[in-house]
Amino acid sequence: MKVAVMVTCINDSMFPDTGKSVFRLLRRLGVDADFPEAQTCCAQPMVNTGYLDEAVPVVRTFVDAFAGYDAIVTPSGSCAGSARHQHAIVARRAGDERLAEAGPRVYELSEFLVDVLGVSDVGAYFPHRVTYHPTCHSLRMLRVGEKPLRLLRAVRGLDLIELPAAEECCGFGGTFAVKNAETSTAIGADKARHVRATGAEVLVAGDNSCLLHIGGMLSRERTGVRVMHLADVLASTEEDA
Repeated sequence: MKVAVMVTCINDSMFPDTGKSVFRLLRRLGVDADFPEAQTCCAQPMVNTGYLDEAVPVVRTFVDAFAGYDAIVTPSGSCAGSARHQHAIVARRAGDERLAEAGPRVYELSEFLVDVLGVSDVGAYFPHRVTYHPTCHSLRMLRVGEKPLRLLRAVRGLDLIELPAAEECCGFGGTFAVKNAETSTAIGADKARHVRATGAEVLVAGDNSCLLHIGGMLSRERTGVRVMHLADVLASTEEDA
């Protein structure tokens, strides 16, 4: 199987270690993945804000960058959801079916590990008290369900605590947080309160965009709770402890 990693814009610019964790994890599992350097944005920001015409060349670049790969793995339920569902919308808008070609081959990280590789125990070690936030796109658009939790439960040393009201949005929503800042902040405050209630040391999620939002809340409240991407936890070993 020929595999590529879509690192995503936010990880490339703000959380490069998460992309490195994905490669470290996949190589540990025997997957020699590529990083197509022509990759840019998946076009989600344009589609979400209604700029469908502007999204056409971005999606075309995406399709060209990942042509020839059997699977495209990304550490983002949000971007995976965009490629799988929104690219078809852009394709219909442009009258170009080719723009929807790559979408079905895109997998969120936990989907690829559990459904494609058939593994739950990735050999990780992370001796901390952890709670997990299921991000909206992974939960509602991709329906990854228990996959991230199965992976976390198999991590040696990890104490997984259930997050109250876990399925509620964190309030980020991309440009929603900019256009509706007060509402976004109020929703985020509720999420931060639920995280604090768990007594967890670390909040884990599959999207760094959501963690950026919740982490900002937790930091300003000086809770001492860290946020980490699922990939960073799964890539951890005893050598890192």
